[in-house]
Amino acid sequence: MARDLLDGKPEAFDRFVDHFSSKIFNYSRLMCGHREDAEEVAQETLLKVFESFDQLHDPENVRAWVFRIAKNACLMKRRKSTYAPDRELSLDEFLPAWSSEKDGLTKLEIADWSSLPEDQAIRSELRRVLDETIAELPAIYRTVLLLRDVEELSTEETAQVLDVNTDAVKTRLHRARLFARKKLDQYLREDGQALRKVSG
Repeated sequence: MARDLLDGKPEAFDRFVDHFSSKIFNYSRLMCGHREDAEEVAQETLLKVFESFDQLHDPENVRAWVFRIAKNACLMKRRKSTYAPDRELSLDEFLPAWSSEKDGLTKLEIADWSSLPEDQAIRSELRRVLDETIAELPAIYRTVLLLRDVEELSTEETAQVLDVNTDAVKTRLHRARLFARKKLDQYLREDGQALRKVSG
């Protein structure tokens, strides 16, 4: 796709926009937290991509390159946005507590998700909760989770986007997943019974 654009193929532009516009918007919406900001970021990102396409030295690396531009646009928007939070919370404020066991080991207690019904409405509700959970993450963890688990970039690609080493990506992703799991677990403990009643 990127190679076709570099080669000047006429249909390549439309295919590129079709492929990336929704991805950039979804990433930006969860990073920026508000639709209005996300729409501006998505437009700015695509504009910047096409203005600087000659700087893409490796067409195979286009996904990481596009999301790096989107990440920078999000950071700029968050600094200027009226929606920007007063302060970034530390992930340590959210991470799950570990319970003690008799043998000295610790474990993370989680709710039993297996009994939740396989229903479209339930899945849609869980999607909403997951989106809210991602939005609550501090930015450095949120972007790793989005790039790795939502956009499915590799660890190496994510490291390129964030300009960090792969160990930092792995550490941040692990902590972000722990947070997300805790929040989903808390939701299922508190609201899982109501979900089952709605589906029944």
